Parts: sequence; C-alpha cells; structure tokens
Amino acid sequence: MSAAQPAIVIDALRAEYRTDAEWVATPIPRLSWTVNAAAGWRQDGAQLRLDGDLVADLDGDDHTFVAWPFDPLQPRVRHRVDVRVRDAAGGWSPWSASVPVALGALAPDQWQAQFIGLAGPEHPAQPVLLRTTIDVPAGSTSAVLYVTALGAFRAFIDGVAIDDSVLSPGWTALPHRLIHESIDLTALLPAGRHVLGIELTGGWFTEEYGFDGQGRRVYGDQPAVAAQLHLTSPDGSGTVIATGEDWLARGDGEIVASGIYAGETIDHRRRRDWWGTALEPGWLPAATVDADVIPEARTAPPVRIIESVAVAGATRRDDGRILLDFGQNLVGRLRLQVEGPGGTEIVVRHAEILDAGELATGPLRTAAATDRFVLAGDGIEQFEPVGTFHGFRYAELSGWPGEFDPASVTAQVMHTDLRRTGWFDSSHALLNRLHENVVWSMRGNFLALPTDCPQRDERMGWTGDAQLFAPTASMLYDVSGFYGSWLEDLAVEQAQHGGVVPFIVPDVLRFPASPAAGWGDAATVIPAVMWERYADREVLSRQLPSMRAWVDAVVERLDGELLWEGHMQFGDWLDPDAPPDRPGQSKVDTGIVATAYLFRSATLVAQAAGVLCDAAAAQQYAQLADQVRAAFVSAYITPDARMMSDAPTAYALTLTFDIVTDPALRARLGQRLAECVRRSAFHIGTGFLGTPALLDALLDADQVEVADRLLLQTECPSWLYPVTQGATTVWERWDSLLPDGTINPGEMTSFNHYALGAVVDTLYRRVAGIGPAAPGWRQIRFAPSPLPSLDHARARVDTAAGTVEGGWERRDGSIVFALEVPVGADAIVRLPGEDPFGVGPGRHEWSRAATPSPRPGEVGLGTPFRDIAGDAEAYACVIDAVTAAAGAEAAAMFRHRTDWSSHTPLVAGIFGLPPSVGGGLAQALGGLSARRG
Repeated sequence: MSAAQPAIVIDALRAEYRTDAEWVATPIPRLSWTVNAAAGWRQDGAQLRLDGDLVADLDGDDHTFVAWPFDPLQPRVRHRVDVRVRDAAGGWSPWSASVPVALGALAPDQWQAQFIGLAGPEHPAQPVLLRTTIDVPAGSTSAVLYVTALGAFRAFIDGVAIDDSVLSPGWTALPHRLIHESIDLTALLPAGRHVLGIELTGGWFTEEYGFDGQGRRVYGDQPAVAAQLHLTSPDGSGTVIATGEDWLARGDGEIVASGIYAGETIDHRRRRDWWGTALEPGWLPAATVDADVIPEARTAPPVRIIESVAVAGATRRDDGRILLDFGQNLVGRLRLQVEGPGGTEIVVRHAEILDAGELATGPLRTAAATDRFVLAGDGIEQFEPVGTFHGFRYAELSGWPGEFDPASVTAQVMHTDLRRTGWFDSSHALLNRLHENVVWSMRGNFLALPTDCPQRDERMGWTGDAQLFAPTASMLYDVSGFYGSWLEDLAVEQAQHGGVVPFIVPDVLRFPASPAAGWGDAATVIPAVMWERYADREVLSRQLPSMRAWVDAVVERLDGELLWEGHMQFGDWLDPDAPPDRPGQSKVDTGIVATAYLFRSATLVAQAAGVLCDAAAAQQYAQLADQVRAAFVSAYITPDARMMSDAPTAYALTLTFDIVTDPALRARLGQRLAECVRRSAFHIGTGFLGTPALLDALLDADQVEVADRLLLQTECPSWLYPVTQGATTVWERWDSLLPDGTINPGEMTSFNHYALGAVVDTLYRRVAGIGPAAPGWRQIRFAPSPLPSLDHARARVDTAAGTVEGGWERRDGSIVFALEVPVGADAIVRLPGEDPFGVGPGRHEWSRAATPSPRPGEVGLGTPFRDIAGDAEAYACVIDAVTAAAGAEAAAMFRHRTDWSSHTPLVAGIFGLPPSVGGGLAQALGGLSARRG
C-alpha cells in the first residue's frame, strides 16, 4: 500500500449467513465483507486467502455473497479465510481478521443415526434422558456431534452442557424438513471414557395445536432424538458413534412434564448423576423411532439466552404470593435461586398485564404458562425451565419458602440470536419508545421462526404478519439467514397444497387450502425484501418457483376479469373500527385488498424473473400485472378519483403498490387519503395490511402535516396510544387495553404482536430518510421528511454495503440534513422540494432554510371542524371541554362520530351533547384565543 493510501479496514467478513459459529451448510459458501475507508476510495479488486497460503484473485467491486473460489469444503475440516481489497491504483488494504469456516452439513447418505426415544412411556410428551458411553482413543484430532430432535434437546459431555443454544433444533416444517446442529466437542473429549447424555423434551413436536379447546398433537406423542459423533484420528480415519438400540433411556429425570403452552414441572428430588460412568438402576434400552426425514444443516442462528432482566418491583400478598414486575414485557423464562425444605413446591405463573392488580391470564386462553419447581432441600438450588418459554412482564410466585430477595429471581430473555443492525432516534420521547417497543416485540417473536405472539396458545408462524413486517425486521436485525430458512419451510408447506400458501408456516392447523391475500403473499414479498436489502440472489432463485406457484394458484381461482373477489379473506385484519368479536370486518372491501395484493405479487414475480434473466417469465407476469391493474382501476376507482371503499387502506395500497401511475390521478388519490385521515381527526383507520402503507402514501402525496399529526397522535387508536398506557411492546389490537383501563373483550388480545410496528421501516426510510435504492444498499436513497412536530430524526443501519447514517435537525432557523455513505455505495438525495441529485461515499451535509409554521389564529364555536382538527391545540381544547362537561364516554363517542374534515361550524355539530357543553367550549376556546393574543 502506497504511503498516500488512506487507511482501509475490512469491518466484517462472513461466510454465508452465520456470524455466531464457524459452521456453514454448503461446501461452497458465499463470502461477504464491508470496507471502511476514506471518502473517494473504491474497491477495484480483492484477494481471498484460505488457510494463510492459498489465494484467489477477484476483479471488480463485488463484496456481497461472492462465490466461493476454492475447492469445496469437506466435512469437519476446519479452515480460515481472510480478505484484502484493492483500489484502482493498485493499492492494497491489510488482510482482514481471519474467519473460521467449516462444513457443518452431512450428505444424505452420511446420516447414520436412528431416531431413539423412551420405550413404554407412561404419558404423552414424556421427557426423556438418554445416554451412551464413549471411549476416545489417544491422539484423536477432532470430535464433531451432529444432532437433531423431534422435540427439543440439551446435550452434555460428562454433565457439562456442550453449547448454549436452547430449544434446539427449533421448529421447521415437520415432517418434511428438519435441521440438525453441528457442535465441536474436541475440547470436551480428551482421550478416555466419557458419557454423552441428551435431555429431551417435547417442544413444538408434541405440542397440541388448535383453538376453542380443539387442540391436538399433529406431529407425534413422544419426542425422539438422532445424533452421531464423528471422532477423527491423526491419519484421517474416523469413528462414528450414532444413536441406536444400544443407547440407554429413562423417563424419570427431574423434568416431570414439559410443554410450550403449559409450562414445565421440575422436581429436584429426582435429580441424579445420570452422566456418571457407573449406571444407576432404571436404565433401559432406548426404543428406535421411524422418521422419514433426513436432517439438513442449520443456516440461521439458533435460539439463545440473550440477556438477563432483574426484578423491577416485588409485592408480597397477605396469602404469601409474590407478584414480580420486570418493567418490560419480554419473552423467556425465570431463573430462580432458592433454599428451603425438601418437597416445597414453588408455582410460577406468567402474564403480560395486570387486571385489578392480579395477573391477567384471560388473554393466554388455554395456555397455562405455569412452571412448577419442587425443592430437594439440599441447600441453595437453581431452577430454570428448559423446554418452554413464556411471554410476560409479570410473574407470580406461590409457595416461596422464607424471606424473598428480589435478586434471587431474574428473567432470561431468549430469541433467535440475530445481529442488531438498525437504530433510530428523534426528539419525540414517545416515538423513540415506540421504536424500542417494536424492537422488543421483534425479539420476542423471532424465536426459531417469525411468530404472531409469544404468550397464548398460538405462537405460530402466521404468514401475513411475517410478510408485512419483513422490511422493518431487515432494518432492525440481520434476518437474511432467518427468513431464508423460514422461506424454505414456506415452500415445503406450499407444495403440499398445490401452490397455495397456508395461513401459518409450519402448517400445524391443517386448515383446508384457501388463498388469503396478504398472508400467502409472503411467498413473493419476503424474497423480494431479501433481494432489496441483502442482494441475496440465491434466495430469489430458490424461491422463484414458490413465488410463481402462489400467483398461479390465485389466478386459477379467479373469474375472467382478474378481480380477486368472492373468496374467504382476512382482509384488512383488525381495522380499529371492527367489532372485538369480528376482527376481519374492515372499512375496505376485501376485493380491493386482495386484487391489490395480486397486482403486487405479479409485479414482484416479474421483477424477480428479470433479475434472474428469465425473460419469458418476466414478460408473462408483467403482462398479468398490467391486466390486473386495468381491472382494478376500472372496478375500484371512480372518474372522480374516489375509491369504491372510501377508506384509508384502499388509497394507501393503491398508491404504495403503484397500481396507479398517472401523476395527476395519484395526486388526487393522495389528497383524498389525507381527507380520510382528517375525517377521523388524525386517528388510525387501518388494520394489519393497510398500516404499513399509510405514512408512505401520505408522504408521497406531500401530505407532511397530515402524516405528522397521524404518526404523533396519542389518542386511541394510534401508534402512540399504547405507549401512553405504559406499553413496552406492540399490541395486537390498537386498543388491546381500552382507555378505561380494562382489557379488550375480544377473544384475541395480545400485548406483544409486532404487526402494527411495521411503521418502523417508514421511520427509517421516510422520517430519518435512509433506505435502499439498489439491491444490497449499493445505492442509498436519502429522502428525509422533516415532520413539523420534530426537532430532529436520525437513523443508522449496518447494511450489506457498510454503515449508513442519515437524518436531519432544526438548527438556528434552518434544517440541517446529514448523510454518511459507506465506500461500498453511492446515494441519490432528494431533499424536500428539490430535484434529486447524486453523491458518493463520505459524510455530506446540507443546510436549508426552515419554513416557519403558520401562527395559529382565533378559534371559537364558529370555527369549522376541519380547522379545529388541523389545529392540535384547539382540538385538544375541544375534547377536554366535552369530556369535562359530558364525561369521557360521551367525548369518545363525539370524537368518533364527527366528520372532522367537514366545513360545518363547531356549534352546529354539538346539538346532541348536553347544553352545558356549548358554554364550556366557548369559554375554553375563548381562553385559547386570548392566550394566542
């Protein structure tokens, strides 16, 4: 490197998706890296080095998912890879830190292990202990265990846990797809005799799935495990020790019972040294289990304990029960340290919220979410469930012996061990808390797969939730391997239904195959997001048949007009105006939603086929999209630029999906959307599918003030209403907790659902302003929207191209915009009211004069409703005055029934209220006008 060359640092190098382990699932892993260098530096080539000597030369600036340039990896042979990069002048960077790489996969014909379990179990889902003795010869150079389970396992060598994953191997599309772990045991297996033990619970495999008391086991009644240990000698020869009939099993370990929904019972009086070389009585030969599935290697990180949360508050009741508050709604389980007499039973119940000071267990439905711990009485004992998890902020302990020290209990937070990539900050404290609530909801629901909720008798991979949240998920965390693995499950389940994507993946509900718009479209939307955010061509290529099959399955069920009508749909699920017991009853016609999604999916298939150079498919689906667009516009948009369903979701989907492209028509639709939002006094009027599109559509229409009022609304329903009620995660319903403090009476009421948190993607892309303009963030779009109520907003994302930072702040009468572009990218900048322009890597700053906000004028009983709604201070004054005179319930009804976009004077719209309201309003608004001078 020449003396003039600026310092160049390889920030990160990884093989395939995982950074938490050396194992890769393919013998030809792709390599990715990012570079940190001075502005103006550009990669013109690279060298990859294997094991310090074998070097491969690469030309160009590729640095994301670069093809493996060496011979294919062989199982259990460890390597180290590093990279250095070159600029156009021939200057080289230093070599990066080396990254370990090893093939963690076995070929199908190399899998020898039989699935084994307990012979003669006494009850369904009975926990099992299994063991075998291993004699490790002197001179062994490596020991690698491949292990999977129909259930959840923990493995031990001589009583020492072999890794830190929990609930392994997770949940996949059984019985068609099962993953295995690859674990290096070399350090735990010196020469001599050892005991390999496996503790097995039922996990997701033996769980009962279904609603309304109709739960049933769809996979199996008993857990089983398959494992094989490969010992390698110095000469390269090896020995394989695999599960089979020679293993021993017993069903009377300390875990008495275990279930995902029910919780776990642990009895320390049944503890035993079950890994000792001397066998206790009671061990019997294991039973082999038929399982027609060949496990495949893990591609996504496993579930782990990520952090511990201390007790924030503890209250002991008169009857001895102890109520714990952890200050944060989280997902995981409790770890207890306790001392007491043998036989003492401690019962732990969990809940997300309190009702009249007690655990609110109603929202759990049939999930008991209860752990029971029985003391042995031999000193300080530690308890922690291993085969279950709970969603909770509060826990209740019954039976605690003696005095209680809050430090003796901690909450163990668990989720898939994803790498955090996104951060957002603004001048609005409630907005920042909303962002953190979304982060916590994602953490709790990205547990082995993208679930809907973590607490009740569900916790399933609902496809609609997963697709609408994918853009936000990919801002907050690196979900490339996580979603990639789940998409394989989706394709497997889809194949069982002739191209129809089931409502949930894995498909344990086994409902009859029926396409549902917005849910089945996970097949097209998520691969497109993976391409946009990570430039992962392999996922796009692998999933293209699934993408096509979904669109084809929908089209086969339509009439000749290509309108998706007359079929079962979830629609704009959980519209805030839907009755609690009818969550699919939304303001927007289901045909509008479904046909809009058909257009979007056809468009995404065409684009994916174009990326993959399949010209025929690209043309086929582009033509289909054009036909659907024509049918949509003809059927659902009037000549006066009104949607047949005059509801926010109808306009938002039409605009953000680019169904309408004519600028004049788009402007009129955007204006009408703003009127719809104004009509409800800037309260949310959308459900699951409309909500992610709402702010984008408003900002595209240059309705910045409307977007500002909508985003920062704190009354119910709104994004910030739950925050004002103390929420620390995102709720399933806009009003999961009603304004009067009672729990929504609907049968579905979760306080941890990430779906409505999909707005966070908009906070990054449109409020702070940073988003991808080309796959893998090779080009950045910087299009910030300075909201009038904010003083600053900024975001940072660690992208495939490097770290991107951007945002704005108000400073001395100006708005200062700032953008940091990594060396692996350039940017298109669109500042408000200006034509776009391009910039290269480096830090950029622009200052523009801020437009002063208009001074609010006088208000009174003659002021039109739309002017009252547009004046946040006046609107609050009106609602407060009505509340004071007529009560909260009457004020809420008045707010909900009023058309706040109307030019009608305020005095003409209060005739249904008590006479005293008029006087109170006149006095309140008069006082406000006087204060304004």
